[in-house]
Amino acid sequence: MTINTQNRGGARLGAGRKKNSGKFKEDTKVIRVPLSLIDTVKSTLEVYKSQLKSDVEVLKPDFNAPSLSTPIFSSRVQAGFPSPADDYLEDLLDLNKHLIHHQEATFFVRAQGGSMLNAGIHPGDILIVDKSLPAKSGKIVIAVVDGDFTVKRLHKHKGKITLKAENPEFEDIEIREGSELIIWGVVTSVIHQYA
Repeated sequence: MTINTQNRGGARLGAGRKKNSGKFKEDTKVIRVPLSLIDTVKSTLEVYKSQLKSDVEVLKPDFNAPSLSTPIFSSRVQAGFPSPADDYLEDLLDLNKHLIHHQEATFFVRAQGGSMLNAGIHPGDILIVDKSLPAKSGKIVIAVVDGDFTVKRLHKHKGKITLKAENPEFEDIEIREGSELIIWGVVTSVIHQYA
């Protein structure tokens, strides 16, 4: 009688996918997803993959960062000379609390191009985007059209969807039958630096 001493089952040396070799170049983790959300999760992952090959920079807020509150004064800023008597501290302002309403659904995007200049969005501006808000007609949205990221104003009329540019030098994007449109979130604020 021969006894086989080879190990069966379990991990084998050199077998399987190499660490950090997937599309995202980082460790992965198995998660359980409700069946009704599988398509949503897959489309979100496709958006992340498409981001890797585009000029769009998507950033997640660091909610573990220490809170930074700055003084806010109650006097209004005028075009002339403000009165020194009006300058007194009203409160402390935490921009995270002021700009981020749904922490788990918020991310940042750095704008590229000039298609939204007339909406006050310039190249390099940081857009605060909330995935939990409904994408209603008239809202500025982050969308993926046939795999390409864009920021445009959503327009819905009589069953027709158009992503409108806010600059006459750029064409609107009409969503036609067969096009893939994923609305990734609604822009709630723009951070624009002057200096």
